[in-house]
Amino acid sequence: MAAMSDFHFNASVLLPHPLLEIFDFLSRAEKLELLTPPWVHFNILTSTPIEMRQGLVIRYRIRIRGITVRWDSEITQWEPPYRFTDRQVRGPYQTWLHHHLFEETPDGTLATDNIAYRVPGGALVNRLYVVPELQRIFAYRETRLRALFP
Repeated sequence: MAAMSDFHFNASVLLPHPLLEIFDFLSRAEKLELLTPPWVHFNILTSTPIEMRQGLVIRYRIRIRGITVRWDSEITQWEPPYRFTDRQVRGPYQTWLHHHLFEETPDGTLATDNIAYRVPGGALVNRLYVVPELQRIFAYRETRLRALFP
């Protein structure tokens, strides 16, 4: 049997804006709707405004391949303005741990997403469905971020 997280996905974007501005934007759960592609049909179910903190559980609804799925995430690490981590407590993955990292550079802020996850169906499902979908979602997110933070 494989380890707790069988697969990893990473994405980074360098935005020519200060660390505090980028962290403030990307750490707001309400902003996820702006950054998530329309085909995901992303909706926050938790009442807004949401005050981010360790231990907070945020409830969402998304659509995967035409099926509406509930997704609950717990903020397991909260270290502004450098990092926060969310863990799926309910949702489509067997495990999902998403580290959001922020680094100030001479050219702006490097925002990095490191995701460790396990999917039902293993490597075949991951290669055929999950990786291409994550690539599409994060490409959309990068395009939106570059438009919002030129």
